[in-house]
Amino acid sequence: MKRFTKPEWAWMLYDFTTNAYSTIILTAIFPIFFNSVLGKDVLGLELKGYAQSFIMIVAALSSPILGRLGDTKGVKKRLWAGFAFGGALLTAWLAVIGNSSWALLLAGYILSNIAFNCASLFYDSFITDVTTQDRMNKVSTTAFAIGYFGGGTITLVITAVLMFTMKNAVHAVQISFAITALWWFVFSLPMLFRVHQTHYNTAPLREVTRTLFTELRVTIRSIAANKGMLRFMLAYFFYIDGVGTVITMATSYGSTLGLNSTLMIVAILTTQIVAIPFSILFGHLADRFTAIRMISIAIVVYVVICILGYYMGHSIENAMPGSAAYHAAISRGQILFWVMAGMVGAVQGGIQALSRSQFGQMVRGQRSNEYFGFFNIFNRFASILGPLLMALVTTITGRSSDGILSLVILFAIGGALLMSSRHHIHRATVDVSQPEDESVFG
Repeated sequence: MKRFTKPEWAWMLYDFTTNAYSTIILTAIFPIFFNSVLGKDVLGLELKGYAQSFIMIVAALSSPILGRLGDTKGVKKRLWAGFAFGGALLTAWLAVIGNSSWALLLAGYILSNIAFNCASLFYDSFITDVTTQDRMNKVSTTAFAIGYFGGGTITLVITAVLMFTMKNAVHAVQISFAITALWWFVFSLPMLFRVHQTHYNTAPLREVTRTLFTELRVTIRSIAANKGMLRFMLAYFFYIDGVGTVITMATSYGSTLGLNSTLMIVAILTTQIVAIPFSILFGHLADRFTAIRMISIAIVVYVVICILGYYMGHSIENAMPGSAAYHAAISRGQILFWVMAGMVGAVQGGIQALSRSQFGQMVRGQRSNEYFGFFNIFNRFASILGPLLMALVTTITGRSSDGILSLVILFAIGGALLMSSRHHIHRATVDVSQPEDESVFG
């Protein structure tokens, strides 16, 4: 495989920003900080779950429209830049708010997260503009590895140092949010200047807008007629739901159980470090054993993670607070959280990167943003069900451990759909050199 091109490098460097935001805002720092500002851990878990579901509804409903508009010549990058740099400003706003208001914190989280998701739609679809079909697996997985190293690991290390050395923990958190915003802004610049939309619809934007919903109906029919693409998207809907929920709710879950916040942050750092080589490894193994097989292996690992999470939480919840059994359960829980962090790191980057590249191989460049828009619906609506399911089960049973166990259902459905559809998915993989009327979208 030849060296990465400048556009490929610029595209991959944007993962610095996505992983930094995911690590600091979605996973490690913000959930714990929000719970501390709110003062009620279980309520914080529920509010964040409902907020996450609302975010994903907005992102999902807007994705097809943004996707269709983004395929217009010159529009994709402008829309991406608006959401990317706007999201960076909203993240900086979180730093300004600090602990002054939990409501403003939640509002800032919701708005920045919507911008983050919309920018990610355009970023993902640019994969067809920067590389070729035979290079997608390695480009996508390498991007995740770069993101874990630069965006997640370095930013989290800086934040950890600040929290350990600064006497005022609130100020340390505010600085970590400011660093995340700056990281997002700086590492968006290479993509802004180096990546260009090479596949596009030449119709005027006014015409695209006028026929928007008619064309979206055509696209829906095309996806429905393509068994491989449809079944892959359905499988993806369920298993990525579980993946996203584990990522976004991990520290909220641990905080609710009473685990040490500092140790949880260090465990998340471990996840980032482990994910670097394993993301690259998944890319190499996918070329040898297929992306579908590697995604299936990752799903099995996630089922084991959920079962371990349930055991950890169940042990703590059943012990009397202050008793010897309770302290033993907490100690065991700290160890299990580290074990699960390592397991997540081994598969998290690979399953997301290979899902992106597998779908990218099934769409044509000039229609990539439109199809990624619908792919994003499945992605974002998936991220509604998981947090909502976890929040509802926790509310009904009063046990966070039952909420984490409920995610096994999502992985089981996704894995079953994926394995039963391998033949159709293989057939749907598009040879981009074919004329369009010979493709699966004909």
